[in-house]
This record gives sequence, structure tokens and C-alpha cells, in this order.
Amino acid sequence: MDAFHTLTLIGGISHASLNRRFFQAIQSLELDDFKFDVFDVTALPFYTQDLELEAPDIVTEFKEKIREAEAVLVITPEYNRSYPGVLKNAIDWGSRPYGQNLWDRKATAILGASAGSIGTFGAQHHLRQVFAYLNAYVMGQPEFYFNATEAFTEAPGFSSPQTRDLVLKFFRAFREHVEFLTGASMADALRSQGLTHPPELTKDQHS
Repeated sequence: MDAFHTLTLIGGISHASLNRRFFQAIQSLELDDFKFDVFDVTALPFYTQDLELEAPDIVTEFKEKIREAEAVLVITPEYNRSYPGVLKNAIDWGSRPYGQNLWDRKATAILGASAGSIGTFGAQHHLRQVFAYLNAYVMGQPEFYFNATEAFTEAPGFSSPQTRDLVLKFFRAFREHVEFLTGASMADALRSQGLTHPPELTKDQHS
């Protein structure tokens, strides 16, 4: 099975961002099931209805990336029990104009790292509220709240085998989530039998 094209949005934009280091550590795992396509959310202008119908090229590019993606991964820090404005701005652009919500039914997962004891719990749950309204299909379990104070090596990678295993468990679940929503597992099963559509049932099988 081909890797899932996964639009990746990272809310940490500082040079020493824990969440950028978190993503680099994820990349070091060389996950064959996902092809991560990182979009720089800082490149987007502030959302305004004044630009909605004649959006800048960078907004058009961003929207096309959402359309093409089979999955969305959001990695967020936490500020004041919420997620950063750059992520909200990106989400708003992807949902507008009214009636053209590109997040609708997208297979989505949320992660986050912080130096605090609750590890982005507030930010992730606020994001879930917004994505629920936009009808994105956010993976419910496992949740992942991560105090990353001493979590990464210089390589980059994860300093703890236990953390590495938890991240791998998260992405195994995400793969199953995306497979279920995209029908990829069914398609692979059919191809293995030389079929492109489910076999038709006989009258007796229907009953």
C-alpha cells in the first residue's frame, strides 16, 4: 500500500520550538505509512473576508494541498489553554468561503508537546472543538499529551524508548483511522483478489 499523503501543520513557529523538534523526531522513525507534506502556516496572510474571493496565490496553494491530502496531522503547542493563532488562521482559510469547507470529512490527528505538566491537553481539546464543528474526522484514541522537556536527542530522535513506542502506537492507530475513512484497506483486499469492486451478492446472499 502506498504511503498516505499527509498535510502536516506545525503550530510552533519559534526557532527552538519543541513541536518542530517533535516533528523531526517523528520523521526519524521513518514511518512508511505516511508521506508528510509540511506547510508553513506563517506564510498565510491574516484571514479576512476582503481577500476571500480573490485570495493570494499562497492561499490557493494551501487550499490545493488540503484537497490533495488523504490525511491531516496537526502538531500544536499550548498558549493560555488554547492553540496558537497561526493554526487558527490556517484553519479559517481552509474553511472559507462559506460552503467550501475543505476540512469536511478529512482524516485528522492531533499531537502536541510542551514543557508543562499537562502537555498541550487544553490546546488539543480546543482544536477538537473547532474541527468537530468543521466535520473533520479527528482520531479519538489514543490521545497524546506530551511533556517534552528532555524528550529529544540531538540526532534528532526520542531519548526514551518508552516515548518512541507510544509515538509508534499513535501512528499505527492513525494509519487504521485513515484506512477506514479512505477505504484503503478494502481496496487493497480487492486488488489482492484481482477485483476493483466488491463482488455482487446473489439473491440468496442478500436475504
